[in-house]
Amino acid sequence: MGMRDFSRRDFARMSFASAFGAAACPWLPGLAAAAEAKKNAKACIVLWMSGGPSQTDTWDLKPDHKNGGPSKEAATAVPGLRFSAHLPKLAAGAKDLAVIRSMTTKEGEHGRATQLLHTGQLPSEVVAYPALGSLFAKQLGDPDHDLPSYITISQGGFGGLGGDIGAGFLGPQFAPMAVSGISDDPTARANLTIDFLKADRPVAASDQDVRRALLGELQGDFEKRHGGAGAKAHAASYRKAQRMIDTQARGGFRLEDEPAKLRDAYGRNRFGQGCLLARRLIERGVSFVEVTLDGWDTHANNFEAVKTLSETFDPAFATLLADLKDRGRLADTLVVWMGEFGRTPKINPTAGRDHFPLAWSAVLAGAGVKGGQAVGSTGKDGMAVTDRPVGVSDFLSTVFAAVGVDPKAENHTWDGRPIPLVKGGQAIEGLV
Repeated sequence: MGMRDFSRRDFARMSFASAFGAAACPWLPGLAAAAEAKKNAKACIVLWMSGGPSQTDTWDLKPDHKNGGPSKEAATAVPGLRFSAHLPKLAAGAKDLAVIRSMTTKEGEHGRATQLLHTGQLPSEVVAYPALGSLFAKQLGDPDHDLPSYITISQGGFGGLGGDIGAGFLGPQFAPMAVSGISDDPTARANLTIDFLKADRPVAASDQDVRRALLGELQGDFEKRHGGAGAKAHAASYRKAQRMIDTQARGGFRLEDEPAKLRDAYGRNRFGQGCLLARRLIERGVSFVEVTLDGWDTHANNFEAVKTLSETFDPAFATLLADLKDRGRLADTLVVWMGEFGRTPKINPTAGRDHFPLAWSAVLAGAGVKGGQAVGSTGKDGMAVTDRPVGVSDFLSTVFAAVGVDPKAENHTWDGRPIPLVKGGQAIEGLV
């Protein structure tokens, strides 16, 4: 019996049975198992490097080749494993990191590559494929929870996803909720904005109740007349939004409740505070959170840009892992660092690197992933994968396997067409 078999109302009703003892209540063991499953629910945090991060200046340096440029590498806590010198905190925590250096695709255009990494599929005029977060929400989320199962955090809301990738055929109940407005001012409050939930002007509680009652009547009448999954999904989405407002989202967005020292460690910037928020949301039952760091489209001035971006994501990523570990959640939370592709090992005339999907890097940590290793190789010059190529289907199969979900499990489109979570591919051997 899974956690979904019990609603909050069931828990309240069944709690009375404790007075009669387990002998008189044969369902108590199932209830206890469900509670334990909720406590140990798997989750995923994606750190999305929008624009395509340079693998040659972060995880897969080439210091003995001209393609390496001025970037320097440094030793990590794992003998023989070396990262960029711009990543000292992640180097110290390298035992938790599995670096995949042999990612390879054929998509070098931002939109198509973003679609591919988020859905495992290229854009289609026939099927609206759901995003990875929507798939997680469907597989692992709790539909009765006060918070959505899928949340995105970025300066502009959807960040790297863009407006075209969402729940797809799964329906709006699995769509992402966008959070934006985290200030880059280290002296400012969190200043969080939940897109589309804030009223244009104050509304009295009595007026709000009247509006909700009217909406409920209209929705109920529409469902009786027309029915259908779309009407039910629409009503469910509104109910969840109302619960969020009523419960103030269970306090998950109040970053000011965190110790100042910890907020400093994450970094007093949008990405750092977004990573802290992701940890708070995961603890409160959210299944999938994506935090975006933009600026990786480094066609010019690549080396200075990567240095600046590394100074942002190194402390945030490292502190997130340490924080999850300290709070006993790293074993149940998969953390993914990735972008839509890599960048050319060859340096262009403007000291930049261009789009390069043929051989690039991604990183996994937590959820039982065997860290302290690098998978695959791109040889001396970085121009091609020379060992253990990893395609998107292999990568996403590994992501699902890490959280205990069968990558071959299927969802169905509105007309009954079966669509697997991942089309083809195998989980990377030795990682999960």
